[in-house]
Amino acid sequence: MKETKNEFSRFNTSCIQFNDAAGSHYLPSSMPMKMLLHQTLAFAVAGSLCAAEPAASSGLRLDLLSPLDYQVVQRATRTEGNLIIAGAILSNSKETPPADALEVLVSGKSNFGNLSAQWQPLPFDARVAAFRAEIPLPAGGWYRVSVRALRDGAPVASTGIEHVGVGEIFVVAGQSNCGNYGEERQTTVTGLVAAFDGAAWRPANDPQPGAGGNKGSFIPSFGDAMAARFHVPIGIVAMGIGSTSVREWLPPRAPISRLPTITRNVAAVGTNQWEALGKIFDRFTTRLKGLGPFGFRAVLWHQGESDANQADPQRTLPGDDYRRDLERLIGDSRRAIGWQAPWFVAQASYHSPQDPASPEIRAAQKAVWDAGVALPGPDTDALTGDMREKNGAGVHLSAKGLAEHGRLWAAKVGPWLERQLDAAQHCIRWSSSWLHQVGKLNPDGRGGKNGKSENKEDMYGHLWDTTVADQEPVGNPTAPIWSRDFRQNFKARRLDEI
Repeated sequence: MKETKNEFSRFNTSCIQFNDAAGSHYLPSSMPMKMLLHQTLAFAVAGSLCAAEPAASSGLRLDLLSPLDYQVVQRATRTEGNLIIAGAILSNSKETPPADALEVLVSGKSNFGNLSAQWQPLPFDARVAAFRAEIPLPAGGWYRVSVRALRDGAPVASTGIEHVGVGEIFVVAGQSNCGNYGEERQTTVTGLVAAFDGAAWRPANDPQPGAGGNKGSFIPSFGDAMAARFHVPIGIVAMGIGSTSVREWLPPRAPISRLPTITRNVAAVGTNQWEALGKIFDRFTTRLKGLGPFGFRAVLWHQGESDANQADPQRTLPGDDYRRDLERLIGDSRRAIGWQAPWFVAQASYHSPQDPASPEIRAAQKAVWDAGVALPGPDTDALTGDMREKNGAGVHLSAKGLAEHGRLWAAKVGPWLERQLDAAQHCIRWSSSWLHQVGKLNPDGRGGKNGKSENKEDMYGHLWDTTVADQEPVGNPTAPIWSRDFRQNFKARRLDEI
């Protein structure tokens, strides 16, 4: 990459030139170096991401960095979400006249609203190669996203992404029975389930990217059940790691009371004293942070077998210690990502027909629910007999068991999600009526109870208190998780609309 003092044909701006397989391209040198490096690396692989085709006669090429093919974005309400459109317009020559406009068209069908049949303008500045916009879309998909650059009203470069959805995203974490260790690979039947490995999206057919193992998982079954119920695409971020103890998932330097059976993720710090290395925790929270604040609906945790009834009793984790470690993992991961992400915790401790459950671990998992730290997941210890591999003799699940495992998760998550969506919609319906009937909205964007002016946050805080806060009974252990999160999310997304 080299700097050149030549100019874009119509602007007095120095440029930086770089080459890729498609030729030479020019970016303004006024862009921050971090962005320049990011864009340079991204453009080198952009052709594999969005199949952009340069317009030979125009000398311009349009590359998209967002969205990606098969990407699902987390919806904000039952009916709507926001999609980021980002990329750059690249020139094959410094003499090429720049584009003067940028437009997007999203096509497809939705059960929750109509898509515009017209091209919509995107933010554009011909002096800057990169662009970014956030557009509202109705929940649904798959959509086709088309972007085009124009010069004097005529298209000079275009590209498109064939599969983009606005729906629900779930993070799946734990050990082998939430990874790719089932007896047979599964595929999505609806075609509306996609998986994300941290870099790319693809249809969620086994093996799931980002998770351990190379065989089958419950994820296609779960995703299909959720897609059929909610009529939106389902995104999955899978991170099941085989044979891991909850102790191995703890943050760096967290103390460990007993060694796990596998010790690759812990360190000795004294005589019979150990601590977590934090490698898994750091990878896990990095994946979560990459989705952004409120960028997924919930974490689905399925783990416990590697803490229950170990061959060496000194490696078995007592129930009280399991609860403490899991609650620390949940709390510290929430702090790391900066918001109160909901968690579901399954009851999982099965080893074999001779060792079908650990009462201690099961009680610890239930105690996490009862404390309001997590929501109840399915009881997969009940999946016995032909639900298990090797004609019922193994610890992992058969094809029949994987399908049932997914349905069990959907039966737990689905009703909870319905309540979240209903609560969000309830707030939005009441916002307009409350502001106009009670708040007496003023021309300056302020209003208040009984005609007294209040700031926006106070107004929405009151709106929350009078419409949503009492939908969950006092003392319900799920309320501390979802209500705090929802109030923060609701106010953050709605204050700018007054």
